[in-house]
Amino acid sequence: MTDFLILAFLILVAGLVSVPLATRFGLGSVLGYLLAGMAIAPLLGALKVDVDALQVFAEFGVVMMLFIVGLELEPKKLWAMRGTLIGTGGGQVFLTVLAMTGVSLLSGNPWQTALAIGMVLALSSTAIIVQSLNEKGLLKSTGGEAAFSVLLFQDVAVIPILAILPLLALPELVSAVPVAEAAGASHGASLDLTAHLAAWQAALVRVGAVAAVAFIGNYLTRPIFRYIAAANLRELFTAAGLVFVIGIALLMSLVGLSPALGTFIAGVVLANSEYRHELESDIDPFKGLLLGLFFITVGAGIDFSLALERADEVVFWAAVTIAVKVAVLLIVGRLSGLRRESLWLFALALPQAGEFAFVLIAFAVGNAIFSQGLADLLLLVVALTMLITPLLFILYDKVIARAYCGGFNEREADVIEEDNPIIIAGRGRVGGIIDRMLNAAGHQATVIDYDSEHIEQLKKFGVKSFFGDATRPDLLASAGIDRAKLLVVALDEREQIDKLVRYACTNFPNLHVIARAKDRDHVYHLWAMGCRDIVRETYDSSLRMGRAAYEALGVDRQAAIAMADAWEEMDRTSMRAVADLYRLDIPSWENEPLLTKIRELRAEWDPKLRQAMDDIMARGN
Repeated sequence: MTDFLILAFLILVAGLVSVPLATRFGLGSVLGYLLAGMAIAPLLGALKVDVDALQVFAEFGVVMMLFIVGLELEPKKLWAMRGTLIGTGGGQVFLTVLAMTGVSLLSGNPWQTALAIGMVLALSSTAIIVQSLNEKGLLKSTGGEAAFSVLLFQDVAVIPILAILPLLALPELVSAVPVAEAAGASHGASLDLTAHLAAWQAALVRVGAVAAVAFIGNYLTRPIFRYIAAANLRELFTAAGLVFVIGIALLMSLVGLSPALGTFIAGVVLANSEYRHELESDIDPFKGLLLGLFFITVGAGIDFSLALERADEVVFWAAVTIAVKVAVLLIVGRLSGLRRESLWLFALALPQAGEFAFVLIAFAVGNAIFSQGLADLLLLVVALTMLITPLLFILYDKVIARAYCGGFNEREADVIEEDNPIIIAGRGRVGGIIDRMLNAAGHQATVIDYDSEHIEQLKKFGVKSFFGDATRPDLLASAGIDRAKLLVVALDEREQIDKLVRYACTNFPNLHVIARAKDRDHVYHLWAMGCRDIVRETYDSSLRMGRAAYEALGVDRQAAIAMADAWEEMDRTSMRAVADLYRLDIPSWENEPLLTKIRELRAEWDPKLRQAMDDIMARGN
């Protein structure tokens, strides 16, 4: 018991220390967990912890993660992805296996070993990629969805890979395989109930298992969860959710399918269920902890003495793996129609080896395909590629995304031949509505946007916009900013908004600037720059939702409108009083005069506002 408590304490403390530090410096939680594992590896070694056994347990976090991802994918959306699943996913796996097998052959390996290396390194890490894409809000982007499609295909590809590997045994290694390892391999095979069936029989059983998952998800879960929900005990619902996920994972394992694939299918089946959100919220904490534990075990499993001894080989194979996979992904992604930042996100997300490589390498050793020395080398290569992946995401964030979203595209900025009194910077959700409203009232605006694909799409609808970075002084000059009466700043990125507002307010004091603000603090920031017409991007919708909440609680419509107006008047007045105390050189929470003013205003306004609300409701009644 004491040993378990020490181990749990070490792992939790390592995660609590490293992950906040990593996220603070923009490195992401995955790299934080990997570094935590590397930091506590000596302590785990001293405690004689079986890191491999711990990793097998932690891999269940990947199973839970795919179940939750499946809950967010409706079946019709998954069906719409079928072309990407087969074309993009199949192309990536086939070309990567081909390329890595060729490199392995050139390195002097027998063709059997070379092919096995190609299949092991062709797969990518579902855990790292999905977690990282989720954190960055990119999972539902074009590049993120393409990457996820490839991961799904790879999960399916594991089945034929496991079937092919035993056929690649090397005669000279068969006698060298330890009896214990051979026994372990056979033990693993005995858990597959289809192992001794004919191929067509095994296929039927597996199809039947998938059909059973669909049947359970469609017809049995609702009455079961309804029965459990009637007890009104949250812990029972959590237990039922875990039983559901573990049971399906067990069923898939018994028929030789990927547990992660099975739970993903179950999640998709339940995507339209009324219990979807409850299941997601109950399972998510377990998923997060197990995924964190998995990444920690990967970091702790790195053999640093062997890594130093064979550093040149490890670095070579890791570099080759990443370079080959990036090249293949760029080719496949381009053939699939991905362009610009979506293509680079796709290529930089998937070049690492996956967590299933640890299982495949052990399986290959047990089946006399890899020598133990080669297996140890490949384990280090897999761990290093995983460790590099968060750095590739940083490369995407800091270089690729900024290059495409910051106006530094290969395409030259358009020549602006219009001379309108209004300039709109950005024609996305906000700028598009403003442009249409002005146009409807007979006002022509010069619209500048940095998304060339969006501009080309708008042209098909007869909407004219100019491509370019609206923060560039030369482009603004060609748009006639010195003669313009109004500048509407509707850009998405806070840094870009600040840059344009600062330039316009400093150099054109007679120009009326309407700026989009991301939040309350951003309003103060823009006010301090000299802008006097600032609109928070979610403010009006929040007011309408607040008014709807009043009405839902029984307040009549006119009273609800009056109450929302009273709150808005108080908010605007208090913001104006606070804005004059805002300073650009220090954060708001360190600005003592501003904090004091906010506390004073709250003490003054809260009772007044409450009294005003009571008076409005009294008049309404």
